[in-house]
Amino acid sequence: MKVFLNAGHAPDGNPDPGACGYGLRECDVAKNVADLVAGYLTAAGVEVVGCLQSDSLHEVVSASNCSGADVFISIHCNACNGTANGTEVWHYYGSGEGEKLAQCIQNQIVDALGTVDRGVKGAKPGVNGLYVLSNTDAVAVLVELAFIDHEGDAQLLSTRQDEFARAIARGVTDYEGEC
Repeated sequence: MKVFLNAGHAPDGNPDPGACGYGLRECDVAKNVADLVAGYLTAAGVEVVGCLQSDSLHEVVSASNCSGADVFISIHCNACNGTANGTEVWHYYGSGEGEKLAQCIQNQIVDALGTVDRGVKGAKPGVNGLYVLSNTDAVAVLVELAFIDHEGDAQLLSTRQDEFARAIARGVTDYEGEC
């Protein structure tokens, strides 16, 4: 299995760092976690064919599609005025394989970190579609690790990035084992 990783938002936060909270920037957390995931997947014998952070969603999708990836994972942090918390993983609406991968990753993160389980969600083009999920050839998911603007979640995002990364990697190997 070949995996392509995308850390959400612009490198070094320029021009868009993504969501921010409690001294954290989404672009930094996503990049750190993606790099760690790449290492864990490689150690587990899974081929990582790309790990790209770019503010151009077209560039991200093109790179993934050209890489021959079987699986695409975009890593993000959520935000909602400090009121919501938890983990959710999005997949392309109607993709059974995407939903399966999303559930494997969701289960691992919630079990390992004790985050609120916000569930697996399908992104439907024209309704709540996410560009990378709609335009990537590989089985694709978008992981919202936790809420960067929620005090408890921000603490996890600050201190337990390695655990998030290990959980995502285990989710991928769980998915690989089910196919």
